[in-house]
Amino acid sequence: MHREPTAKEIAAGKLYRSLGLTDNEYELVKQLLGRLPNYTETGLFGVMWSEHCSYKNSKRLLKRLPSRGDHVLMGPGEGAGIVDIGGGLGIAFKIESHNHPSAIEPFQGAATGVGGILRDVYSMGARPMALLNSLRFGDPANERTRTLMANAVAGIANYGNQTEVPTVGGEVYFDDCYSHNPLVNAMCVGLVRHDHICRGIAEGEGNSVLYVGRSTGRDGIEGATFASAELSDSEEPAHAVAIGDPKAGKALMEACLEMIQLSSLIGIQDMGAAGLVSSSAEMAHKGGHGIEMNLDLVPQREAGMTAYEMMLSESQERMLLVVKKGFEHEYEAICGKYGLECVTIGRVTSDGKLRLLHTGRIAAEVPVDALTAKAPVYERAANAPQAYSFNQALEVLDLPVENPAETLKQLLAMPSLASKEWIYSQFYTQAMGNTLVGPGMDAAVVKIPGTNKAIALTTDCNSIYIELDPRQGSAIAVCEAARNLVCTGARPLAISDNLNFGSPENPEVFWQLEQSIEGISMAAEKLNCPVVSGNVSLYNETNGKPIYPTPIIAMAGLIEDAGRAMTGKYQKSGDLIVMLGRNLPELGGSHLQKLLKKIPSGRIPILDLDYELRVQQLVLQAIQGGLPSSVHDVAEGGLAVAAAESAFGTGLGVELDFSDGLSASAALFGESQSRFIVSVSSRNLPVLEAYAHDLNISLQVLGRVTGKDVFRVVYNDQELINCSRSELELAWKEGISCLMN
Repeated sequence: MHREPTAKEIAAGKLYRSLGLTDNEYELVKQLLGRLPNYTETGLFGVMWSEHCSYKNSKRLLKRLPSRGDHVLMGPGEGAGIVDIGGGLGIAFKIESHNHPSAIEPFQGAATGVGGILRDVYSMGARPMALLNSLRFGDPANERTRTLMANAVAGIANYGNQTEVPTVGGEVYFDDCYSHNPLVNAMCVGLVRHDHICRGIAEGEGNSVLYVGRSTGRDGIEGATFASAELSDSEEPAHAVAIGDPKAGKALMEACLEMIQLSSLIGIQDMGAAGLVSSSAEMAHKGGHGIEMNLDLVPQREAGMTAYEMMLSESQERMLLVVKKGFEHEYEAICGKYGLECVTIGRVTSDGKLRLLHTGRIAAEVPVDALTAKAPVYERAANAPQAYSFNQALEVLDLPVENPAETLKQLLAMPSLASKEWIYSQFYTQAMGNTLVGPGMDAAVVKIPGTNKAIALTTDCNSIYIELDPRQGSAIAVCEAARNLVCTGARPLAISDNLNFGSPENPEVFWQLEQSIEGISMAAEKLNCPVVSGNVSLYNETNGKPIYPTPIIAMAGLIEDAGRAMTGKYQKSGDLIVMLGRNLPELGGSHLQKLLKKIPSGRIPILDLDYELRVQQLVLQAIQGGLPSSVHDVAEGGLAVAAAESAFGTGLGVELDFSDGLSASAALFGESQSRFIVSVSSRNLPVLEAYAHDLNISLQVLGRVTGKDVFRVVYNDQELINCSRSELELAWKEGISCLMN
């Protein structure tokens, strides 16, 4: 065992910098303690004051997000947010990042991301029902990208499949900006009874602190600090990546779901980022108490572990519980049944301190509030990049193409638009037997057991838009997520956001973050969709080059009658294909522009939030009235891509014949917002037209569904596309699989 530096050596050699503290932060620690911190204490502050744990660069901005609503049962601040779905039931959900670990060890980084988000949800008392993900990688033509992607997807599949929680949806996009910083964001959704909601809280002097789960090793030490710094090509701290065990994860989940039924349980929290220090300090802070722990009692799988190593380890599949004194045997019995450790390692105190005993001495003693509430909060400089003004002034009204059919085929084959079957075919999507609509659709739909209800789930974000205009682009991300839910017949309920950005110390990046939060807030308020949970992942950059700003919007919605759940696939030949919403000449930031010009530029599509709300109301009203056979939103790639996607997998064809005043490129490939395409019988069309008239929403009959293997487009009386639907479908299916295989 190496000798740890003394407090004086830490101060004199500025060793605290390597533990995550700046000079000013170290001075603040000394003021709060009234003395020099020892090595372990310095480490506690280093991780608890990291961006990953304290949100010191984003906390002030996050307060701007709406988080309250009539149906919100639990907002931000706990393991997951919870919304009411009636009948004494709630949905707990959250999305969280595991970006940095996945960049250096993609299999374990992604797998432990899934494990961690599962624990966040079932620590709330909720049984996990579904997993989703949101992924970003570099160009898949690059061998390193393919290796990263293959291993990350395998890690997600390995953990989710072995815990028998279905992975039902997600999204994947590709761009060179993610080459060194892939994004792996994992979402979990669980079902909880109102009277079983748990919190991560420690209270009641003398109550017992229980360690439950796998033993503690040296894996994942300083993981939170590592996740709060820029990556470097020359630094790969493998020790910062924890190693998961999905079988132990499954056992821990089932044990915890039994233990939350016990009336003697006070609080429960996952030992996630920053491990034992964050769970103990945060639980004590929320309860207004202190905690004393004897680290000699912590189950250890490696010899000679120091107090510093035990507290900062992020070994997986571990929970911290606070239970009424004298009832420890109840928890030991349940854990024994599942082959899990359950050890009383401490007690709740009334002095407001985190006190650590190790080898017969006090290894650390610090006020809980100093680690939590008194962490520094920064207000960073924010400057709009010069490119923003340039793009705002540049209208991209047209991008002429010589061969629209070939262009459509190329768009459908772009990895960001192509079929994601190569990915989701690795997931056990039907585990539990409640998946009504799985991956590959606008949104996943999962039935609520024992009821006639279902929930719709999605993750969304077009980061190209946000790179060009972070405020408007982020509002679009919220609306796109809501549109995807509405396509299934669901009423959007709430948001969990995962804000992936570069370094907040860069004024242009901080401006992006600030603008993005304003955009999310603006759209969330209009759609009555509060942000109930989330995660901030900053410093996603390598050697000073940040990723595109990528605020992932995870959203959950409620379908009152699961039997009415809708999909985006055409159902029968002869149905009319109708567009709801306005077609405008908007190609800035489009996938057509990326295909043709490689680099996005210009003003992104406008967003009228009042119009957006009305068109969503129209679609929900139409579905509830039984009018459409299918509903699909028009998003990346534009109208032609959406019309083709609805035909794939059905054996049906498409014939469009319509006119307006736009160029062919703008009409077919423009990405105007607030649009849906629906298929509807001719007898139902007049009722749909009346609904649209009442809500002042544009409606245009584009053509019809056919029984032929054809995709034909006549626009302004000129035939632009006439090819087989199967030809387009093959290009779409092989867009990713050919690259990966």
